[in-house]
Amino acid sequence: MKNLSALIFAAILGSLITLGIYKGLGMDKKVVTIQEEQTIPTAFTNAVHPSPTTPAISAAEPVDFRMAAAKSMPAVVHIKSTVSTASSGGGGNPYGNGDIYEYFKEFFGDDLFDGAPPGGAPGGQDRQSSGSGVIISRDGYIVTNNHVVEGASELEVTLYDNRSFPAELIGTDPSTDLAVIKVNSSALPTLELANSDEARVGEWVLAVGNPFNLSSTVTAGIVSAKGRSINILNDQYAIESFIQTDAAVNPGNSGGALVNVDGELLGINTAIATKTGYFQGYSFAVPVNIVQKVVDDLINYGGVQRAYLGIRIQDLDSQLAQEMGLDISQGVYVGEILENGAAKKSGMMVGDVIVDVDGMPVKSAPELQEIIGRKRPGDYADVTVNRQGRDKKIRVSLTNRSGSTDRFAEPAGGELLSRLGVSVQDLGPTDLRRLDIDGGTIVTEIVPGIVSKETKMREGFIILKVNDRDVRDTGDFINTLNGKRGGVMVEGIYPGDPTVYFYAFGL
Repeated sequence: MKNLSALIFAAILGSLITLGIYKGLGMDKKVVTIQEEQTIPTAFTNAVHPSPTTPAISAAEPVDFRMAAAKSMPAVVHIKSTVSTASSGGGGNPYGNGDIYEYFKEFFGDDLFDGAPPGGAPGGQDRQSSGSGVIISRDGYIVTNNHVVEGASELEVTLYDNRSFPAELIGTDPSTDLAVIKVNSSALPTLELANSDEARVGEWVLAVGNPFNLSSTVTAGIVSAKGRSINILNDQYAIESFIQTDAAVNPGNSGGALVNVDGELLGINTAIATKTGYFQGYSFAVPVNIVQKVVDDLINYGGVQRAYLGIRIQDLDSQLAQEMGLDISQGVYVGEILENGAAKKSGMMVGDVIVDVDGMPVKSAPELQEIIGRKRPGDYADVTVNRQGRDKKIRVSLTNRSGSTDRFAEPAGGELLSRLGVSVQDLGPTDLRRLDIDGGTIVTEIVPGIVSKETKMREGFIILKVNDRDVRDTGDFINTLNGKRGGVMVEGIYPGDPTVYFYAFGL
């Protein structure tokens, strides 16, 4: 009996010792054994999972530009422009008067003219430059930039097949920097026109031209922005609503083609943003929808039929919206309504914000200028304005600068005064007697243009001489400068100030 009790006690004691060791080592906790690796579904946060009604998005395929290049290169030409020193007067003297030229040279040196007087090379040599152009009709009409052909006494066009022709200047439009020239040929290759309104930021484009006299050069990029203004055109009525791209464009590309991947003309390459004079990342082209209208006008009317709303505008931003108590932050703010203009006749008001024209959203002044710039006097524009928080549609019958719907070429001095950025008018007999002068023309308004950029002339300046030639009235002033190329010196006075002032600028 004792032996049995001893065995039972030994068994119980062993169990207690084993249990103590088990807990002491933490072996009483639950243990999970993974028998096989678990697979967890993963996806990028921007992944799109296709469904029966949603097509899958595939990776972009490589872009092949060969077809677009093959279609566009034959229609892009090389233009050589020759500017004769005879057009600047005085055998290379930009002022047409040796005494005035030498007077300024004595004080400022030739550095005043960046090493060579504008309008002519040293020694009376002709100056040559080159650019590009795009054939727009099989019978020889070619569009290019105004700055490519401006002041040229001779134009030579070389085609893709190396044939060369003299070219005739048909017309220019400094406000868009476009020009039309013509060669005597037929059955020429042309480009189909795209719709630049449908161009999208991010789409591929090609720039085709002749940079550095390297004929038929093609570069590729994308549309970086639309409706871009860069304030490069010295014109009172400039229309800048460029297509911005990152396709490489360099000197010699001006006037060449910007085409889409289908080989359709999207714009005319015009300018680059640069600190060196060469491509540094961005180039700018005039949209083809503007090009087509300007070209048609120059060919059919001999001048551009410009339509005007008759308002002064500025981009609306958050600061202006806050100042004016507006609850929108995009659009074009109407700051002034001009007398006899289309806007006044249609009931538009100061403080209106233009947000849409003909169903096209308007977010900036360049966009508005582009849309209106494609119209002619007598055309209608359906303008939607935000007035005191509510949208209002106004039908506007557009007019010319004079306030009528007549279509005609700009007056003889219109283009010149627009480039200069000035308005002038004759002095009356009373003013002539009071100032004790025989004649002259008074500058009544100065807006962005050559004069404001290159001089410190102020409104009220009375022009008495141009290049040492007497100016008796506005007609004298315009006739003296029309067709002039190179440097200009104007002399005159301000009322009440006996000092004679001189202002120099280049044309």
